[in-house]
Amino acid sequence: MKQSLADALTQRGYETLTPVQEAVTDPALEGQDLLVSAQTGSGKTVGFGLALGQTLLGEGESFDPASAPLALVIAPTRELAMQVKRELAWLYEKAGVVMASCVGGMDMRDERRALDRGAHIVVATPGRLRDHIMRGSINLGSIRGVVLDEADEMLDLGFRDDLEYILGECPEDRRTLMFSATVPKSIAGLAQKYQRNAQRVTTLSGTSQHADIEYRAMSVANHDGESAIINTLRFFEAPNAIVFCNTRAMVNRITTRLSNRGFSVVALSGELTQAERSHALQAMRDGRARVCVATDVAARGIDLPNLDLVVHAELPSNHETLLHRSGRTGRAGRKGVSALIVTAKVRAKATRILKMAQLEATWGEAPGADAVRAEDEARLLADPMWYEPIVESETDLVAKLVETYSPEQLATATVRVLAQRYTAPEDLSATTNEAPKPRAAFGPSVWFSVSGGRNQGVEVRRLLPILCKAGDVSKDDLGAIRISDDASYVELLQSSADGFAAALGSDMTVEGGLKLERLATPPAEASRPKPAYKPRDDRGPAKGGKPAYKSKDRDAGGERAPRPPRDDKPKKQWDDKPKKQWDDQPKAEPALSRAPETYAAPKSDKPKSDYKEKSDYKAKPDYTEKSEYKPKSDYNPDDKPVRKGPPKSAGPVDWNDTSTPRRKKPKAGEKPTGPHSAHKKKPRSAMDNARADGAVTSPRGKPRFGDNAGGTGAKPAYKGKGAPSGGPSKGKPAGKPAGKRGFSGSSGGQSPRKPRD
Repeated sequence: MKQSLADALTQRGYETLTPVQEAVTDPALEGQDLLVSAQTGSGKTVGFGLALGQTLLGEGESFDPASAPLALVIAPTRELAMQVKRELAWLYEKAGVVMASCVGGMDMRDERRALDRGAHIVVATPGRLRDHIMRGSINLGSIRGVVLDEADEMLDLGFRDDLEYILGECPEDRRTLMFSATVPKSIAGLAQKYQRNAQRVTTLSGTSQHADIEYRAMSVANHDGESAIINTLRFFEAPNAIVFCNTRAMVNRITTRLSNRGFSVVALSGELTQAERSHALQAMRDGRARVCVATDVAARGIDLPNLDLVVHAELPSNHETLLHRSGRTGRAGRKGVSALIVTAKVRAKATRILKMAQLEATWGEAPGADAVRAEDEARLLADPMWYEPIVESETDLVAKLVETYSPEQLATATVRVLAQRYTAPEDLSATTNEAPKPRAAFGPSVWFSVSGGRNQGVEVRRLLPILCKAGDVSKDDLGAIRISDDASYVELLQSSADGFAAALGSDMTVEGGLKLERLATPPAEASRPKPAYKPRDDRGPAKGGKPAYKSKDRDAGGERAPRPPRDDKPKKQWDDKPKKQWDDQPKAEPALSRAPETYAAPKSDKPKSDYKEKSDYKAKPDYTEKSEYKPKSDYNPDDKPVRKGPPKSAGPVDWNDTSTPRRKKPKAGEKPTGPHSAHKKKPRSAMDNARADGAVTSPRGKPRFGDNAGGTGAKPAYKGKGAPSGGPSKGKPAGKPAGKRGFSGSSGGQSPRKPRD
């Protein structure tokens, strides 16, 4: 062992080493990988600190200036990591160690700056350390030793991938130490993969674990669990105690309850920030708080001074968690108590967990109020203040008290001061697993009427305490209470009736102005029958099921008669009715949803000359030239033609606007002009060419495009009535859009008109 480490142990008060510390510092194991299994509270932190001494310091007694870290210590929780950092700091203080930490919940920038300045030993949690490695803020090239503290817990928490990544980034010639309370198959596999010929070190006792811890299983009623926690804390009055819960919600509930009862309490759970958790533990170490309510986040590695009591407000899920919880007390040779609050519904679970942990617990009832007061009295009489000499500063006040008050008064004042110092204990129900006994018969009774009922707001929960207080009776003296619309009736034991009436006085009036009157006979409401029990058959089918068959005939044994065959089942009344003959009835004609469709008359074969002359029709104005537009002042709305559709423009549609001229209808033999004729034609495909040549015909056997066979493949141009077939119209050059009415830049059409003001 290095002399600097030995001096630190001597200064700390260490006289002898624990078994695990002696085992890991064996010279025969120097420089080898270790797989150590030791129970909690056995001094593992100092043990692996001593084991790494030779590996980190080498031949010297102190460290060189800090640069890249030489050792990594990985712990499952933040609290355990910070505790390991404090332990190693005083152990290597004389060697000039520089410590750094990388834990979740702390500022990552501060940790990065600390790593940049240099550190000899880095204590970290798996997730945060992996983040630093991936960000390149830590250099693992100089690592000589890696310690996995509580390795089994880290695997249980799901850190296996992080651990494998970290160990894979460390140098292969490092020294790896694994410390675990148990060595399951997962730990053995991890050791085989990342350790080199690891030496197995076991310091667990083969007979029993936690020999310095007294286990007590306290049976309480189901509704007295929280009250039993208060009485347990009051009964032992430990300098430091920790209460374990399974959920954060339960932690908040118990913390509030204890705080309201005057306990100096702090909470510790995963929902708190790292700063809040550190302040809570520091308050326990400083003595500002005496009770810590925590989840299993504090079940591993937390070492609090003078922690003499562990209370399991809720039983853990397995025996390993029970051992780790209880291991917070009875550390380093100190004695401690682990109390399990066992309600009737979890008694079997408590027995199973204790058996699996191979623990012998003392079963009994939780301390009641009388037991707590007796313990307070014993502590008062055994207090060393009765035997300590009176100091000079207290002489005058003591003399004045002796002259002023008698010994009885001084003793009374001492008892009252003690009562003010501690919170009052709770009264607990007797624990029994027997079924509740039925209520005994009420006995002879007398009825009283009350001048008020449901319409006056009278309720049983309010009337009962009023009657008990005014008539000087208990609730056991009162029987049935019937509330009607405008009156109420109360049943009272005959033996208590005279005293009840005397306490009410001659006016027989109680709080709220209610007047009572003694009745000679029970009221009609007193004989109100109870609702008769209806079996399942009378109540109908069960939820989600089919109705049960109800048989009227039963045999002598009360069993149902067998269900009759389906063929013998009587017919329903409607089975004998004649069925309607739907086929014999006349069918109604289906109603038409719309008027019959009228077809146009076939085109006549008469020549066009037989039709009316054009002169008979009303001549349409020719708007070809702009000069033919009617001036705005002479415009008559009755003369304007009606548009057949809105113009293709982006603005609002004005259906009364006739400023845009229509395209002139072509005459016979003329080709149409205008924007439609200038439309660019798409390139013809092979099918179009075939149709144009007549190879592809219509269903009637005619060419698809008629006279267009052998043409350019474009669709035939618009033909007026009587106009001969013409060739396709020639479009605009490729790449330019066809002109459209109402848009600028178009060709072949009219220029766009200006919008009206």
